[in-house]
Amino acid sequence: MPGPAHVTLHWKEGMLFEGGRPERPSAVIDADGQQAPSPMDALLLALAGCTGADVVSILKKKRADLRAFRVEVVGERRAEHPKRYTAITLTYHVTAPGFARDQVLHAIELSLGKYCSVTHSLAPDIALRHELVLEA
Repeated sequence: MPGPAHVTLHWKEGMLFEGGRPERPSAVIDADGQQAPSPMDALLLALAGCTGADVVSILKKKRADLRAFRVEVVGERRAEHPKRYTAITLTYHVTAPGFARDQVLHAIELSLGKYCSVTHSLAPDIALRHELVLEA
């Protein structure tokens, strides 16, 4: 079992922070979202990175001719505090000539339902939707 995660965040100026794990490259977070992703943007990026890595790995194991891949994530938030996400939609854009739509959907569903630890770290009442755009 992996050990506990340990990150440190340092205040730079204004609402700008930089941090990460010791001895690794750092990430910049801007609470105002002006100079870098906001914490809420970073959460969506973490989700996209987690599920994206899963889907790419699964498709490669299935020997897909993966030529392009991107995930667009839209989060809907409450108007009042806490302004947390209430719904998140992931749109997967996949270019894998000759690969069937149902095989790509299966990879996405495996990621979201079983493997992506970020997905499983979200509050269970967040409506999580996904769409697939299979590009030629």
